[in-house]
Amino acid sequence: MTPKQIPMGLPLPAAMGREDFFVTPANAQALTTVEGWPNWPQGKLVLTGPEGAGKTHLAHLWATEAAGQVLPARAVLLGDPDALIARTKHIALEDAEALVGLPAAEEALFHLHNMILAAQGRLLITAKTPPARWALGLPDLASRLQATAVVALAPPDDALLEAVLVKLFADRQLQVTPSLIAYLLPRMERSLAAAQTLVADLDRRALAGRRPVTRRLAAEVLDEESGGLAE
Repeated sequence: MTPKQIPMGLPLPAAMGREDFFVTPANAQALTTVEGWPNWPQGKLVLTGPEGAGKTHLAHLWATEAAGQVLPARAVLLGDPDALIARTKHIALEDAEALVGLPAAEEALFHLHNMILAAQGRLLITAKTPPARWALGLPDLASRLQATAVVALAPPDDALLEAVLVKLFADRQLQVTPSLIAYLLPRMERSLAAAQTLVADLDRRALAGRRPVTRRLAAEVLDEESGGLAE
């Protein structure tokens, strides 16, 4: 009996290069706005979009172009604003909604905001929703963020998901047919994160069973991911 190959489950590093950012109507406006960072009104921008829409990728593209740094929003609690901007005055803060309702964090963000703009730096903030919907407790911070320009990433469209799936399969050296991609698109969760999980699961199952990645295998994985609710 041939032993079953056990997949190691090692994650591939996320590809954050410009060549990995596929432009479609879902993200074209956001990309253009972020790339125009030298001319952001008041030197700041809020980038919104649902989870898995590509906010992190776009933030890293901006940081590379602007010689900035990308930080989780809660990093404002780890040190004073001087320490955070010691390396660069251009900062992207991810998932800023995590700070809402935390007085110390809101105060730290307020001071960081003011210091970056005073230094003529750039501040990119990512979040699922615009600041107007946040229940901020610090009025001065609320007024400044609500006056910040906002650009939104739409949920990934079919063109973006198709391009991402093709690349993810190619990165894992998996041979798939266009018909398999067409089968996956209407059945998968509509996010880039879900595409990564789906391809990783297909790779794992194919390796474990020494099977090709086929529509039958895809149906099994989709059913597994949905808890048996997939069609």
